[in-house]
Amino acid sequence: MKAAVVVEAGQAPLYGDFGEPLPAPGKAVIRVAAAALSHVTRSRASGTHYSSVGELPFVPGIDGTGVTQAGERVYFCFPEHPYGGMAELCLVEEQRCVALPKELDEKLAAAIAIPGMSSWAALVERAKLRAGETVLVNGATGTSGRLAIQIAKHLGARKVIATGRRPSDDLRALGADVIVQLVENRDTLEESFKKVFQDGVDIVLDYLWGVSAETLMIAAAKAAPEGVPIRYVEIGSISGREITLPSAALRSSALELMGSGIASVPLPRLLQAVKGMLQAAPSAAFKAAIKAVPLGDISHVWGAVDTDSRIVLVP
Repeated sequence: MKAAVVVEAGQAPLYGDFGEPLPAPGKAVIRVAAAALSHVTRSRASGTHYSSVGELPFVPGIDGTGVTQAGERVYFCFPEHPYGGMAELCLVEEQRCVALPKELDEKLAAAIAIPGMSSWAALVERAKLRAGETVLVNGATGTSGRLAIQIAKHLGARKVIATGRRPSDDLRALGADVIVQLVENRDTLEESFKKVFQDGVDIVLDYLWGVSAETLMIAAAKAAPEGVPIRYVEIGSISGREITLPSAALRSSALELMGSGIASVPLPRLLQAVKGMLQAAPSAAFKAAIKAVPLGDISHVWGAVDTDSRIVLVP
């Protein structure tokens, strides 16, 4: 079969031939329809992600959509190594497959599954969102953040605050009630954050970490109502893997810090989050910009950084 193949860690996959997976008890051979190019897929392929396997060569791609040998349209995740989703065929445990709603396009489903799951799981499994609460999405201009706005509103958030370096008015069309620009001056940024925390924030979904996370927590400690918990969920680290946090920010506030991702939420619950989000997608009309690319172009798009659209590879 044709596939994207990682032959050297840290290098872009090469398009070529790879042995086909064979059927096995409890495992399904999936004819792949679409596989999204995600940050997790790249970091696992490079060996830098905490869930990386590391054995070479292998086909990258931690998820996708396709059709089983029985003809069922499914979303799948975590295929059996070395058969990743960026190939014509892959091998997946049957319990890691979720039926797709008939109204949902396969390419759109592949594009929104992981980014949509990230906020759905964070809100449902970790933060335990209650209807009427206020959610702040830190880093709302990418695919994950834009979906987080929509999903928070769908799940019952009364108010959504969106932050970004280059926020645009279309964030309001997605459901954002307040937009905060992430400016370089930390004092100015802290003042902006203090204003939103004074009005009340129940949950923070953080896709950035780094300086903005530090400033958010300090502003929350200074301005949020005393004794009112703020569930701070760390999801991504696009702006930096480490922060410096004054101890007083925790002693003088009701911040509750937690993470959401692979291992902090058990895989069956992550799959439930994906299932819930995909089932809701047609009626909720979740929107995401996607860019379909032939799998044969994998070497050219592997390093592409496009925050405006989600690259989806099609065999």
